[in-house]
Amino acid sequence: MSQTITINNEDIFQQVKLSCKIPEIVEQVVSRKVIIAAAKEAGIKVETEELQEGADLFRLINKLTSADDTWKWLEKHGLSIDDLEEIVYYNILIGKLSKHFFLDKIEPYFFENQLSYAGVVMYEVVFDDEDLAIELFYAIKEGEMSFYDVAHKYIQDLELRRKGGYLGVLRRQDLKPEISAAVFAATPPQLLKPILTSKGVHLIFVEEIIKPELDDKLQQQIFSDLGLNWLKQQVNEVGINLNFE
Repeated sequence: MSQTITINNEDIFQQVKLSCKIPEIVEQVVSRKVIIAAAKEAGIKVETEELQEGADLFRLINKLTSADDTWKWLEKHGLSIDDLEEIVYYNILIGKLSKHFFLDKIEPYFFENQLSYAGVVMYEVVFDDEDLAIELFYAIKEGEMSFYDVAHKYIQDLELRRKGGYLGVLRRQDLKPEISAAVFAATPPQLLKPILTSKGVHLIFVEEIIKPELDDKLQQQIFSDLGLNWLKQQVNEVGINLNFE
């Protein structure tokens, strides 16, 4: 039997509470208010032309190639044109505020923290048995097996096995501290002695250490890192008064 279910604002809010999303959403609300207040204090404004360019970019990113696509997207998310303009306005405000606060701090921060932005190309096999990992380490060192042979035999995940344990380009924060310390002290190409962590025993081959360069992509990453650190500090210092009436 078909039926129509009516959903109102109260239903949405109740579901948010039942989903235990209130703390997450409160943090997002506080973050938005902090950014808007900081931009106002700094005298930062968003011009009409910037809003138009931002809206065009937003539609491009979200593949809203026609007016019909845009209306359907708005309807799906329960948004109005004014809401969309507010989203674009807020995104532009974040970018301008980041430049205002951090533009002259990018290079100094990079040189002070460039080790954090170094990358590593590595392969990994994780074992439950430390003795087995050590045995295979020496077998590879002595040329009895290759790392690929070990990965192909002992990795359970099909896709990772097909890649021979290749994990891609990782940064320090992507790795456990005990692994990061050993990996970035390596002289590639180098097979590391098995490393014991809470996850298991890691047999790692370090193919390459990639020194960071302050290109556009990394500048944007540093902008983001500085901005998130600043915002987290501001949010932690704000008193919150919840009023759901």
